[in-house]
Amino acid sequence: MTSSPIAVVLVSGGLDSMVSAASAREAGYRLLALSIDYNQRHRIELDAAHRVAEALGAERHIVLPLDLSAFGGSALTADIDVPKDGVGEGIPVTYVPARNTIFLSLALGWAEAAGARDLFIGVNALDYSGYPDCRPEFIQAFEGLAELATKAGVEGAPFRIRAPLQHMTKADIVREGTRLGLDMGLSWSCYDPAPGPNAESVHCGECDSCRLRSKGFEEAGIADPTVYAVRPA
Repeated sequence: MTSSPIAVVLVSGGLDSMVSAASAREAGYRLLALSIDYNQRHRIELDAAHRVAEALGAERHIVLPLDLSAFGGSALTADIDVPKDGVGEGIPVTYVPARNTIFLSLALGWAEAAGARDLFIGVNALDYSGYPDCRPEFIQAFEGLAELATKAGVEGAPFRIRAPLQHMTKADIVREGTRLGLDMGLSWSCYDPAPGPNAESVHCGECDSCRLRSKGFEEAGIADPTVYAVRPA
């Protein structure tokens, strides 16, 4: 009897990565969950990553330290204000230089070591215009790179980069999370956590990520379990 295949799933703690990883589980993969502690200002998402990995039954969850704040260049890793004036056009200041390239490279290394051939990442259509490393062209190009850059690839066992949410809106993702039976309240999206009751952090409700999350639940017609300091406009 053939055992189930293994997939390395990038789990940030956010809603998208949760649904992406759950899609891998539904497809019959055994999960190796990888989260990156890059000294992001919203480090609370790593707590969410632990919750998500456990809820999805990951066989192993690695939180890998890689301090990208040493480079800076982003509102998530440097002393730069997180925008609170609504979702704009162009590449936002919350873009972390080459983040998905770095994260997929690390996931690729673990996949090759573990004998996995599939990597799951939760990029989606909403990020297409803002973040260059969320585009279909990037995913396709990285898959080609993985074939050229690894022993497994050059010996005829190529890797597949799975982006199951690639062409979904946030509302689509919320609906998919509901279909998969996920407790989406376990996930964390906010870039700039706000103080809440009992000294617990809550979603600020004003950053781009909070606004997109709230809008996704609203457009999907599904109750939003998220606690916001300010109700997103």
